[in-house]
Amino acid sequence: MLRLFLAILAMAPLVGEGAPPNIVLILCDDLGYSDVGFNGADDIRTPALDRLAADGAICTDAYVPHPFCGPSRVGIMTGRYPHALGAPFNLPRTGEAADDYGPLGVEPSETFISKMLQNAGYFTGAIGKWHLGDEPQQHPNKRGFNEYFGFLGGGHKYFPTEYKRLYKRAKESGAKHIWDYLTPLEHNGKEIDEQEYLTDALSREAVRFVQKAATKEEPFFLYVAYNAPHVPLEAKEEDLAQFGEIEDDDRRRYAAMVYAVDRGVEQITEAIEDTGQLSNTLIVFLSDNGGNVYHGATNRPLRGSKGDTHEGGFRVPMFMHWPDRIPGGTRFTHPISALDFYPTFARLAGAELPAGKMLDGVDAWEGFVNGSDPHANNTIFAMRHRNGFSDVAARRGKWKACKAYNEPWRLHDLSQDRAEEVDLSANHPKLLNALVLEAEQWSRDHPQPRWFHDLATREDWEQREMPNHESTFSVGN
Repeated sequence: MLRLFLAILAMAPLVGEGAPPNIVLILCDDLGYSDVGFNGADDIRTPALDRLAADGAICTDAYVPHPFCGPSRVGIMTGRYPHALGAPFNLPRTGEAADDYGPLGVEPSETFISKMLQNAGYFTGAIGKWHLGDEPQQHPNKRGFNEYFGFLGGGHKYFPTEYKRLYKRAKESGAKHIWDYLTPLEHNGKEIDEQEYLTDALSREAVRFVQKAATKEEPFFLYVAYNAPHVPLEAKEEDLAQFGEIEDDDRRRYAAMVYAVDRGVEQITEAIEDTGQLSNTLIVFLSDNGGNVYHGATNRPLRGSKGDTHEGGFRVPMFMHWPDRIPGGTRFTHPISALDFYPTFARLAGAELPAGKMLDGVDAWEGFVNGSDPHANNTIFAMRHRNGFSDVAARRGKWKACKAYNEPWRLHDLSQDRAEEVDLSANHPKLLNALVLEAEQWSRDHPQPRWFHDLATREDWEQREMPNHESTFSVGN
């Protein structure tokens, strides 16, 4: 009966049948796969997230375009693998590399998902971490967001008293580059004197956007990019008190930071409901990459951590909630990618894709609602360049080929082995070779990186003649 209902939903026209949905995309930073209740956390309480997940669809096999922050966000905003845009590294805002690369960013000719929705008549807002460039042409207000509140760099400290003090000291010292974790928050390009704990401030402004959007006739798109639980691990005392039973200090602080996000999501959801918009609002929640297991996170039962191409590096917790369209208690177990947001949101919004726009994701809506695999005919990739070698992954259906930490290629059946413990490459050598060849062909189309996060990485890249495809894609090495 459920599959029949979902199939009917998939066939029902979306455009011309009432108003297009509001879309709320909530992104955590370095949130572990198993650090939310709906994915099995037993020591971190996330009641608001769990309720939304239970009333919607949990995506068990959700992936992001890259295993760390900046490139993953490039992929989400453009619908392209960041490598295809010359963006496989974080864009630097401080240090010597900022002199060479700081003014860069994704080319303005590449239309962001926000601009596409804005052009379709959406009122758009971004709250929180940007990490996509801070030059005028890269500012969120220039990339399709009517409203922006947050910080432009790759991270931030959480307590205003401390980061204001350190920022003042840096300015008085005449520092050429001030650590972006200390810079003032801003609203539409103007610095503001924030008084609240960072996560609470972002939640407050997201609520304010929802309330403002309710006064308008057009639908809204809200992108909430929490910094939590990314380091530094800084939590409010009242949130820490909720987890006194956790002995490890990093884990306790991390848990308290996730708890603050959960509180914020509850406030955002209540604002949407109080303004009468919940029934026609799609809420998508996920992390920008896997959890950092060296700073409090867990990715159980997945192997790996933020930064690598094991499942724990780029497979993330995710759910979708939409009362009008998604029945509660749904579990979607096929692969789905954050690259799919661009074409899928365009379909739901009745928006036209920009002329000539290239996309690496698929419109996943029909597959999502009828329970079929939207990626049955294509492969999901991940690649992280390191010093002298690259981590790579290629998943098609239940099969995944993976090379990480310069170890030999491995083949896994993820339907039976999410932890990637059993290497089946000797049992299926042709399948492994086919996946590796496909990954190599995908990689060879990528341009050289347009920026590096530091000069040492650039020098290493040049000296070792990266990306060194011959070594990376040699099976048996």
